Amino acid sequence: MFIRFVTTGGTIDKIYFDAMSQFEVGDSQIHHILAEGLAAFDYDVVSLFQKDSLDITEEDRAELRKYLEKDSASLYVITHGTDTMTETAATLQGLAGKAIVLTGALSPARFRTTDAVFNIGMAVAAVQLVKPGVYIAMNGQVFAGDAVAKNRTANRFEATG
Repeated sequence: MFIRFVTTGGTIDKIYFDAMSQFEVGDSQIHHILAEGLAAFDYDVVSLFQKDSLDITEEDRAELRKYLEKDSASLYVITHGTDTMTETAATLQGLAGKAIVLTGALSPARFRTTDAVFNIGMAVAAVQLVKPGVYIAMNGQVFAGDAVAKNRTANRFEATG
């Protein structure tokens, strides 16, 4: 089994510099998370962007879709910021023969207390079990990519259908 990880940035890869929440999106933490988790499958990591999801444009989404269309893999885990994850999921709908699971974190992977490791594990498990399509793995659940929304008040994802 082979999984291609595609990183786009988001909170999962943020580095905070001070108490005023000054940050930048740093290098992906996926290699570290998979190594610490003793991942026993073939994978590689492709970094397309290092952006906060609020800064991801429609052109960026089109570039991601084009990359996936041309790429030979069939299983993908995409790390993404949570604020616009559902918009990206919508852009990726309809890619035949590809199982795509987007995930991210509500706190950076570099933090001692983070949901990043759990969400990556969920996404890895999900991508092996789902039918081709687009999904979001967050908060211990796997959602159809076109039937989920972020509840900003509760700070979690919820099914919409």
